[in-house]
Amino acid sequence: MEKAFLGVDVGSVSTNMVLLNNDNEIMADLYLRTQGQPIKIIQQGLREMEQKIRGIQVEICGAGTTGSARTLTGVILGADTVKNEITCHALAAIHIMPDVKTVIEIGGQDSKIIILRDGIVIDFAMNTVCAAGTGSFLDHQAARLNIPIEKFGNLALKSKNFVRIAGRCSVFAESDMVHKQQMGYTIDDIIAGLCDALVRNYLNNVGKGKEILSPVFFQGGVAANAGIKAAIEKALDMPVIVPSHYGVMGAIGAAILAKSAVRSRGFSNFRGLSVCDLQYNASSFECNDCPNCCEIVHISSEGRILARSGSRCGKWENLETENPEAVNSECLPVL
Repeated sequence: MEKAFLGVDVGSVSTNMVLLNNDNEIMADLYLRTQGQPIKIIQQGLREMEQKIRGIQVEICGAGTTGSARTLTGVILGADTVKNEITCHALAAIHIMPDVKTVIEIGGQDSKIIILRDGIVIDFAMNTVCAAGTGSFLDHQAARLNIPIEKFGNLALKSKNFVRIAGRCSVFAESDMVHKQQMGYTIDDIIAGLCDALVRNYLNNVGKGKEILSPVFFQGGVAANAGIKAAIEKALDMPVIVPSHYGVMGAIGAAILAKSAVRSRGFSNFRGLSVCDLQYNASSFECNDCPNCCEIVHISSEGRILARSGSRCGKWENLETENPEAVNSECLPVL
């Protein structure tokens, strides 16, 4: 019976899952669109993950979560560790290349840069305000131009002429693209100009003031875009490495942390694949304890509150909920 550890990265755009074996090798990985329904997609992902490993004698020994919905996901799964994206992306990069010094991560709704030295995060920055340069903006432009997003980046590599596109704002970038089309520039040149603009915006905002040294990792969903990769290499004047599992690096880091946590404690809180069949309810109320008047969301199952979210101060998230008893065994058989 092979032992495995589950990592789950739930973001606003995508939900990524991986199963790692004892040697931190990927047994299965999964990419799904979150579609504003994290609980439903988590359950769907677990069912699909079960299908991927069907026929293999596997025990899921623990689970870790990361991403913007990591706390909610952690409660739903009974996660053994809940960590932020910076920690998980950095750990996954270090696992693949211990001497990596810079991690550029661009996802569906945000982007980040992580500066590492000697395997330690010494600085980082995130952009969660503007969509310019993120996967969702590129998806939108690909759809507007009626080009499959899978071909979007490769078209940029065919460009013969430099076209400067305004990249400081996604609205201005789109307007400038339309203007350049009306002027008669080719689609290849416009897409290449857009890639340059988005990278310029990223480096001037997220990467501002950061000491970017090689080796540089480029990960996140946008790393699939060859045009963006080429634009980063041109701007930095150095090679950029795209790891083979660039889209699920956060989940890989979460799974590695889960393995460490379970081995340290000697037991796991993971609920198993029974999570797929549980029914959850959401309700909310307005907290009036301060002028923020935050909307607090309760997630409950069978009359028991499992998670709370929505407070800016963290008050409601920090209130104790009734947690499932830890399973005092080395592993949880699921198949």
